[in-house]
Amino acid sequence: MGPMTPSELRSRLEGVIAFPVTNFKSDYSLDIDAYRTNVAEMVKFPLCAVVAAGGTGELYSVTPEEHLQLVEATVAEAGGKTAVLAGVGFGGGLSVELARKAQEAGADGILMFPPYYPNADFEGLVRYYKAIGEAVDLGLFLYSRDTVNLSPSQVFRLASEIPNLIALKEGQGDIRNYQRVMERCGDKLHWIGGIGDDMVPGYYSIGVRTYTSSIATIAPRLSLQLHERASMLDYPSLGRLMRNYVLPLYAMRARRKGYEVSIMKKAMEILGKPAGPVRPPLPDVRPEEVKELESLMARYEPVL
Repeated sequence: MGPMTPSELRSRLEGVIAFPVTNFKSDYSLDIDAYRTNVAEMVKFPLCAVVAAGGTGELYSVTPEEHLQLVEATVAEAGGKTAVLAGVGFGGGLSVELARKAQEAGADGILMFPPYYPNADFEGLVRYYKAIGEAVDLGLFLYSRDTVNLSPSQVFRLASEIPNLIALKEGQGDIRNYQRVMERCGDKLHWIGGIGDDMVPGYYSIGVRTYTSSIATIAPRLSLQLHERASMLDYPSLGRLMRNYVLPLYAMRARRKGYEVSIMKKAMEILGKPAGPVRPPLPDVRPEEVKELESLMARYEPVL
């Protein structure tokens, strides 16, 4: 069975998109066996997609060869049960190569990260995204994050000019602008809440019904509960989940740049899941914070 067409992939996008970490050994080499173990556990849950080498997967620290291994391993472990997306970024040459190799490896879609050049001119961004779209037949996901903060008219233009662009992953946490983008573009794209589990109440309040979850690396059941409660507009139940589990974890993640990955890997280790270190320049979790995280993970027991 080959990869999904863009329309087939879009039809499956409701619920939780998970971001596995990329496992490294103590010498920072890729631990593909540990990675496969984690993905195999993830896809036991009804996720709508899994992303190989996303932000939580340290895309910008892996080599092209490692990237291909991660995509191949994710496709193999997913076994058609859930869609597989591949993160690509860097620049116009490398992003195209990564996307092509990912398609050959059986990925169903491409998550397009911002290019290496910050605050790029919009015309340059158009060429960057178009080059990826022309290189593959897969459905593309536009990731608005960091310095790529797109206006409604800019998103509309990209959606109009790139035929296989099917979704926007909003990674700014700007609900006001996201509402304007959605109003301007209508059903041209599928709308994804993309900055974190802590923004589920805000995203779902404006009609989003798909979100990308880092918590799925440690507690996929909790991620699915967040989607379910938010979809039902069950704010009392959703609020309890946020206060008890999500907000304390995200408060720790916000303490240092890079902790959005480092904290998740350390939490996995505390829970007995393989993770390994983060690659530089991401920082290790401070020893005194490890004890704090251990206490928080003990509270997670009911949602694991």
